[in-house]
Amino acid sequence: MKKIIISILAFSLLSVAASADALKEKIIPMRERAKVMDDLLKHRLDTLVPELMRREGIDAWVIMSREYNEDPVLKTMLPATWLSARRRTVLIFLDHGPEKGVERLAAARYGVTDIFKGSWNPEEQPDQWQRIADILNEFDPKRIGLNYSDDWAHADGLVYSERRDFVNAIPDRLRTRLVSAERLSVGWLETRTEKEMEVYEHVMDVAHSIIAEGFSGKIVTPGVTTHEDLKWWYRQRVRDLGLTSWFHTTIESERSDASKKHIADNNLDPGVIYKGDHVHIDFGIAYLDLMTDTQQNAYVLRDGESDAPDILKEAHRKGNRLQDILTNHFQVGRTGNEILLLTREQSIAENIGPSIYSHPIGLHGHAAGTTIGMWDKQEGVPGSGDYPLHANTAYAIELTAYVDIPTWSSEPFKVKLEQDAFYDGETTNYINGRQTNYHIIDPKEGQPDEGKVKINN
Repeated sequence: MKKIIISILAFSLLSVAASADALKEKIIPMRERAKVMDDLLKHRLDTLVPELMRREGIDAWVIMSREYNEDPVLKTMLPATWLSARRRTVLIFLDHGPEKGVERLAAARYGVTDIFKGSWNPEEQPDQWQRIADILNEFDPKRIGLNYSDDWAHADGLVYSERRDFVNAIPDRLRTRLVSAERLSVGWLETRTEKEMEVYEHVMDVAHSIIAEGFSGKIVTPGVTTHEDLKWWYRQRVRDLGLTSWFHTTIESERSDASKKHIADNNLDPGVIYKGDHVHIDFGIAYLDLMTDTQQNAYVLRDGESDAPDILKEAHRKGNRLQDILTNHFQVGRTGNEILLLTREQSIAENIGPSIYSHPIGLHGHAAGTTIGMWDKQEGVPGSGDYPLHANTAYAIELTAYVDIPTWSSEPFKVKLEQDAFYDGETTNYINGRQTNYHIIDPKEGQPDEGKVKINN
């Protein structure tokens, strides 16, 4: 795997030197991506599944889906060349113990490359459900995990008809052994491996670079470019780079009372970006099977300015402080609701108004795992907020710090931040760093006008 990572970096550095579009050249081609993705998947299956199955006391795990209606967990177990299930794809994990390991089978019309061994021959046994029942009957598991859950949609992928036909096919004695694989599914989705984190650094570097590129006077023309223009510039840029977004970008401006009055008095469009705006972005990409979720801030220089005002920079530092308060309360076994309560109590004592809504991230953007608040549930989140924190997990540290700046606005100034971080069980480290200073949009960069985002008349 290290050879793959080194090749990614080498490819990027060589390409940057040879191309005018350095950002595009950071991104590896699709064929190479598939190799990285499949290597990560095999490593995860080999190392995580046995550990998690034994942790949860499940010795047979059955995941079933039909094409285009995939269980969210099954979707994360398909190789790069499988963009969906095929017909009915049934993955079976059988734990033979530490010495023999976990056997991976595909009781399906097709084997799943070399990752899941094909174990159904329709010419010998036309009934797929009967073949699945025979496999389980022969193995005789004590507990059979199925993906159904009250608290996580990610772990609730078993549909009614599949469960009905599966239950009807297996012997009576096995029906009493069916259990929810909820925590096994969440464990699979939330746990990040060392190899994944090496790749995640590269993925986050790309995401951060795209944000920085858009937050520039080369792209934004104050008084001309609208929030919608910039949203769609980001959306198009992601696609032009050969990537995808997992949600639509958000762009908004926060303004001083004086700026808002000026816009209203002069009948200007509030949807346009102006000098003196504090501009906020919420942005996420999907790349190498990993998601990013980032909120950062930019300041548009007024005439005569060379940096953001000190009062805004101080507010931003308080936003970083709120991040630190939150992550300092991370502790293995502590629930999301406990972390939320401790963070709110400390930040309020430090005169920082908190709104905490941090969530796991990885194979999904809003992923399964420990939920630490929601914007409308600051008293705690039932279910997923009661789930304990585990080591080797990643989170979007997402929050708003409300800071009083009377000389700027009569209302609290909102510092909205979101940075992806990895928790190893002892410390929390931001993946490719976090924003501590404003992006500066300098209108002087805008000469000439080529490449700028403009309103479509």
